[in-house]
Amino acid sequence: MSKSGAVLVLSGPSGAGKSSLLNEIIDDIGACYFSISTTTRPIRKGEKDGVHYHFADEEEFKQDIEDNNFLEYALVHGNYYGTSIKPVREALNEGKLVLFDIDVQGNTAVNNRLGDITTSVFITPPTLSELKKRLEGRSTDSQEVMDARLKMAKREIQRVSEYDYLIINDDLQRAAAILRQIAITARMKTSSNEVNDFVQKWEDIEQ
Repeated sequence: MSKSGAVLVLSGPSGAGKSSLLNEIIDDIGACYFSISTTTRPIRKGEKDGVHYHFADEEEFKQDIEDNNFLEYALVHGNYYGTSIKPVREALNEGKLVLFDIDVQGNTAVNNRLGDITTSVFITPPTLSELKKRLEGRSTDSQEVMDARLKMAKREIQRVSEYDYLIINDDLQRAAAILRQIAITARMKTSSNEVNDFVQKWEDIEQ
């Protein structure tokens, strides 16, 4: 049976260590496509268009919304973020594991469209105070943005039950070992179309 791709959603507050965990496991989980969001926020120092994000102006972004080109999109802290459908579809057709780093709203939208091949994971530090410490340690955000991130994290943690798995990232190696196992298992998910095809082929004798 030919296997199409699968989806792995990673959510969690900024500062939870999602990127560090992915870097730990990326070489062990087979062919992947990391879905890069399109955003209207200004490009930051050290970022590259098409690597960290696809950067677009608001007019372009709104046109893409109208043309139904996003799997999901959201307005966050005054900027738009969205996931373009086309590259995701191509990666799935190539049998790749598509990785998303999106918020809880995005997880809901992806599950609505691709639920039968999606596995979702919420990644968080052990406590809010630990998250605050990590954000302060990064010192890339203004106090205002940091406060907004903490407020958002408090809202998002209330929706953890919507996820298949919860990873508490207090030990990078241990958390990476769990995520690696989940990613490998995520590939085993079979879409409803594949199940239907299999059932039809399985019944190969007449009763």
